[in-house]
Amino acid sequence: MSTLAPIGAAQCVDVFTVACQGPGDLSGVQALIDEGRVKPADIVAVMGKTEGNGCVNDYTREYASTVWANFLAPHLGCTPAEAEARVALVMSGGTEGVLSPHFTVFTRRAAALATGLGKRLVLGVAQTPDFAPEAIGRRAQIAATADAVRAAMDDAGIRDATDVHFVQVKCPLLTTARVNEALARDQVPVTRDTYESMGYSRGASALGIALALGELTDEGDLDARVLTDGTAWSARASASSGIELLNNVIIVLGEAEGASSPYLIGHTVMQDAVDAASVRTLLRERFGLDPDRDAPVLAERLVNLLAKAEADPRGTVREARHTMLNDSDINATRHARAAVGAVLASVTGRTALYVSGGAEHQGPPGGGPVAAILRVASSSSREVSS
Repeated sequence: MSTLAPIGAAQCVDVFTVACQGPGDLSGVQALIDEGRVKPADIVAVMGKTEGNGCVNDYTREYASTVWANFLAPHLGCTPAEAEARVALVMSGGTEGVLSPHFTVFTRRAAALATGLGKRLVLGVAQTPDFAPEAIGRRAQIAATADAVRAAMDDAGIRDATDVHFVQVKCPLLTTARVNEALARDQVPVTRDTYESMGYSRGASALGIALALGELTDEGDLDARVLTDGTAWSARASASSGIELLNNVIIVLGEAEGASSPYLIGHTVMQDAVDAASVRTLLRERFGLDPDRDAPVLAERLVNLLAKAEADPRGTVREARHTMLNDSDINATRHARAAVGAVLASVTGRTALYVSGGAEHQGPPGGGPVAAILRVASSSSREVSS
């Protein structure tokens, strides 16, 4: 897929949070390259937050992916299509409320085996084959995602699933054309509703992650559990669906001995949309930082928070009724991103946060997984304004 550290080898991962003025603005990335801080050949993954609506017709995701592929191609000596196959490009639409559009760029290079550092950040990537429209939201997508997550864990050099802290998947959705193509072959898709297909794709992908991480067993009718079984969920899954691809792209983030990355990663689960306490506990217990007392240090060391958000399907938050699911003007996923983005910004003092809407089987109903990436020690800021 790309010129990476060999499977099981020591590696050094670096992470850059790059502000952008729009989904096609890579001037901040170019500045990093010009300064010698990033080598294009070392870029293995990009997670972007673009300012579209995050729904079926959010073409800011496709635009950003296309711009990135064309940007990387000459640096990598390949075609844009080959660049997109080599680098995991995950674009998540929707920066409602205080959320700020940005790209999180991951580089990886082979390094000498580190000793005495403990576990440090590692990264692995993989992709599934393209899915037929009728496979989306069903066992085929679940199984293929599980296999790809295992492959990405191998690519990261992670042997124990407990060392995985976040799995990001970019998955496809059904368009009217894709639905009609399946029907023309006498195949019945899981739904004919294009927006609903986003949830099915995210849900099946999340169950595949849970299966790979041992959070779910491959028993019974997994198809029937997608979007119906609220007890089946992963504490480390993040799935974002989009129109711009036909397969699943997987990024596994975790820790391993021997890595020399100057970063740590930890995860928690928000139990509902206003559960700031879980995030504060994560920062205190995993990283030794109190968000209030140590705000300047947190501002220096925090690279990004990666989080899922959803409107509680039961229609309540802490027993009080919410109206997100009844709003015909603004989609519930947009409300959820804005709400959770504000909660997390209030904890971290940062607005360039990766908050993705639609958390089917990603955390408990109404909640969602959160991962924090922090530098091991204070250093010059890697947040870049463009």
